[in-house]
Amino acid sequence: MKALVMVLGTSMLSVGGYAAEELTVYTALEAEDLKKYATRFNQKHPEIKINWVRDSTGITTAKLIAEKENPRADVVLGLAATSLLVLKKQNMLQPYSPKGVEKLKTSFVDADSTPSWVGMNAWVASICFNTIEAKKHNIPKPTSWSDLLDPVYQGQVIMPNPNSSGTGFLDVSSWQQLFGEELGWAYMDALHNNISRYTHSGSKPCKLAASGETVIGISFAFRGARLKEKGAPIDLIFPEEGLGWDMEAAAIVKGTKNLSAAKTLMDWVVTREANELYNEGFAVVAMPGVAKPIKYYPQNIDELMIENNFEWAAKNRTTILAMWQKRFDGKSEAR
Repeated sequence: MKALVMVLGTSMLSVGGYAAEELTVYTALEAEDLKKYATRFNQKHPEIKINWVRDSTGITTAKLIAEKENPRADVVLGLAATSLLVLKKQNMLQPYSPKGVEKLKTSFVDADSTPSWVGMNAWVASICFNTIEAKKHNIPKPTSWSDLLDPVYQGQVIMPNPNSSGTGFLDVSSWQQLFGEELGWAYMDALHNNISRYTHSGSKPCKLAASGETVIGISFAFRGARLKEKGAPIDLIFPEEGLGWDMEAAAIVKGTKNLSAAKTLMDWVVTREANELYNEGFAVVAMPGVAKPIKYYPQNIDELMIENNFEWAAKNRTTILAMWQKRFDGKSEAR
């Protein structure tokens, strides 16, 4: 799968007539949002041009690790915190305390005295349920993760592959935390019977539910809310056992030749203005007092989010992904 490369920002000449600084930024943000992020940043910093390299979380993480000895990215922005913890463990991130980082929730900032990464917002697991197709096939609406094991859903569930999708990984790691590791794998064994296929994108299962190709897409709330807002015949379901989640986060790649510009971008990432931008799609953001309710999200979504152990998830990521691939990869769609 080729990465989506987009050049967004100012022209090569800044207002003063000098060549703009360029930053190569690796991201897993939704492709349609990249221009918006660059535009908001360039309103404050027209002297820096962002060259986005966009792919899914798993692929972006693997790409960064493969480039460890010869890094090509300057900054990582909008990648799962669990992935950044893996990169930090491999000494691939440049510690930096962005100006104003002390205003963020401590849970959204790396615990080191000089943080290696900072969180932006939280994206939360949810189920996209096509009400029209469900009625056609007389399929009941689930309310829990356990409901999805019912044989009535056989062949009607699509979820993301955790090796390529950050959403897929938060599902798998959260089920293990909710049910315990052994019962978590047993849950996935049973769920596998009802899965029609695994996608390489976290948003795709919801898109497929919205189009009627499947009744149930295990995805994330932001994508579901956006599709429902556009008129898709889906309901968003937030399973009663609890919601897996991860943070979109940002960090400077160690070895960047554009450290000053990278720090400028990180300073912007923690601003109130940036957090208000995150809140346009996400109900939980890093800065307290900013988040306003998002349409179609439950008012108490923060209470539904599990006590996610990011350190555990990052430490066990390789083992979890290898085990998942061995057990379930046979139903993954072709890349």
